[in-house]
Amino acid sequence: MSTVLSTKKLKENQRSLLLNAGVSLVEYNAIIIEFVPYEVPVNIENAIFTSQNGVNSFFENVRSNKSTSIGGTPIEKCFCVGEKTKSLLEENGQKVIKMTEYATELADYLAKNHKNDSFHFFCGNIRSDEIPSKLKENNITFEEIEVYKTTLNLKKFERQFDAVLFFSPSGVRSFFSENKLNAAKAICIGKTTAFEAKKYTEYVVISNTTTVESVIAKAVNTLKNDD
Repeated sequence: MSTVLSTKKLKENQRSLLLNAGVSLVEYNAIIIEFVPYEVPVNIENAIFTSQNGVNSFFENVRSNKSTSIGGTPIEKCFCVGEKTKSLLEENGQKVIKMTEYATELADYLAKNHKNDSFHFFCGNIRSDEIPSKLKENNITFEEIEVYKTTLNLKKFERQFDAVLFFSPSGVRSFFSENKLNAAKAICIGKTTAFEAKKYTEYVVISNTTTVESVIAKAVNTLKNDD
């Protein structure tokens, strides 16, 4: 039986996708996310979110800050990266104007279509530079607000796996700080994560879409083809 290591603890239905395919699972959180306190701007015309963590932190802050004048829909327009981020924004009553798979694509879209707008960018302490760089390059006004902190959760494994699932560049760095893949495949959630993984191994496979389920499906198919 093939064994997969997930660098993120999976939901029950996600675990089932592996177990029902006859794949054994080991899982842990390679990174730890901590929401940080910050002052929510009163008027937010355009907001940028690149992760579900950013969205969750934002709305937890809004809900816990009873004194704020912000109502149920604090943002006029949202721009985001990833289907799950978009869904989460919409669940919180937000209007998503544009969603892209990658930060580079969103950065290009904003530079091309919103040169005269200003933005609030809600992000973590370890964020990619594509969006801020592109906005600065095009003289687009934005305020960056750190809403969560990512720390690496280092853990050494004494055993080998057939595949390791990676969901972020920081998760890749965390795993490889203590471990090697050897002959295992790195199954990555997208091009950005894969780019980081390629610094450590040549055995990199990218999921078809940037969802956890797609990473799992790619792992199952890759392991079947290896048999």
